[in-house]
Amino acid sequence: MAALRSVRDVLRGVSVSLRFGTSRTALRQVCVHHYRCCSSTHFTKPEYPAFFKSSLRKSTQSRYFKTSTAVNGQVVQFKLSDIGEGITEVHVKEWYVKVGDTVSQFDSICEVQSDKASVTITSRYDGVIRKIYYSVDDTAYVGKPLIDIETESVRAVIPEQDVVEAPAVLNEEHTHQEIKGQKILATPAVRRLAIENNIKLSEVVGTGKDGRILKEDILNYLAKQTGAILPPSPEISPPPPEPVLSKPKGAPPVSKPITPTLEFTGKDRTEPVKGIQKAMVKTMSAALKIPHFGYYDEVDLTRLVKLRRELKAVTEDRGIKLSYLPFFLKATSLGLLQHPILNASLDENCQFITYKASHNIGIAMDTQQGLIVPVVKNIQVLSVFEIAAELNRLQTLGSANQLGTNDLTGGTFTLSNIGSIGGTYAKPVILPPEVAIGALGKIQVLPRFNDKGEVIKAQIMNVSWSADHRIIDGATMARFSNLWKSYLENPASMLLDLK
Repeated sequence: MAALRSVRDVLRGVSVSLRFGTSRTALRQVCVHHYRCCSSTHFTKPEYPAFFKSSLRKSTQSRYFKTSTAVNGQVVQFKLSDIGEGITEVHVKEWYVKVGDTVSQFDSICEVQSDKASVTITSRYDGVIRKIYYSVDDTAYVGKPLIDIETESVRAVIPEQDVVEAPAVLNEEHTHQEIKGQKILATPAVRRLAIENNIKLSEVVGTGKDGRILKEDILNYLAKQTGAILPPSPEISPPPPEPVLSKPKGAPPVSKPITPTLEFTGKDRTEPVKGIQKAMVKTMSAALKIPHFGYYDEVDLTRLVKLRRELKAVTEDRGIKLSYLPFFLKATSLGLLQHPILNASLDENCQFITYKASHNIGIAMDTQQGLIVPVVKNIQVLSVFEIAAELNRLQTLGSANQLGTNDLTGGTFTLSNIGSIGGTYAKPVILPPEVAIGALGKIQVLPRFNDKGEVIKAQIMNVSWSADHRIIDGATMARFSNLWKSYLENPASMLLDLK
């Protein structure tokens, strides 16, 4: 009862104070102070305007006033999320922000290099950068903070992980969009690309898992709308052409340096194994456990060279550069249909063989960052022109170091076009869990005998195969090579087996 009387006295004081002009702010401070001192009484409504009409009830617990006002200056730890493929750490290549910078959702934060690809990390929040946990060349770990962001308000804080953006998006995180009771799955990067091109996601057919809309789906939709063929990604800008300098007549030609000038420092240096080199160490160490069987042969590509010369102008008119590689890939796929054991994988205990339905053939590509193996997927259902278009896309992304995880994983067979650099024969190393790989030498003009015994000029290429001798014998490898060779020496024969 004493507490109730105390509260009544406070109410009377409130009424008197209001009559004589006491400020509401000062009055609220007095009321709150007195309220916190009362351990057995609380108001049913915390808002000040209802203060005079609040009913009182007995209680054994003390409660404090609550407020719905957002508190500014909330600092959120921005953590590195799982980017898939069992990757637990990445190498920080470049920061796009610094302490004190203001960022918005989907703004680029930094670029990291995993064992497989470069990935751009984008912001999930609007706010100000308050702390950066890693420097360039440091190793960042999945689940650990990258930066601290001071958000605009508590309400803006969304308990979600950071977003990983790649030219071919490859993570499992996605954004849900509700349209007519159905969820449309798309990554923030894909959603942003759709917004930039005024595309409604509800009009795009997703080809990813569970109907997820991929970046390729947006590009294909744009191609259908504009009539273009595989428009380039907006993030990729081709290198500017070299300026042509005019020189006076009679001036001697100026030779360009073939190799850059190397400066001799005279000191040893030690650096950590990281990025793609670290992935090579891991993959090649596992490959040492595989007993390799080698097989070598030469292929006469004279007819294929003539056919490609005829088709090259046609594909260029359609915006696609045609090389010999699409023919090699299609011939490989047709050969795998006849010899599926070469498109298989063996479990670690060597108890089960898995025959892969899709022909996902990787192409070893040399880049400034090192050796990478982008994958052309589902070649068994692609035409030669479609394969050429996909190769153009992968080569453009690879030269810009923008290949995503999805472009670098899922391979079932590999071809190494080492001949584009030089050399004739090689000893390719199998990439686990695959069981076979081929290396293509350079095409040379060499003398050969025709059916009449006459010496003719022939376009000759050497090929080197390696196979897992635990499940593939020499006869199988030889039959596959002979079939592959026949398709390329007589390109018209591929028409009989195309579907």
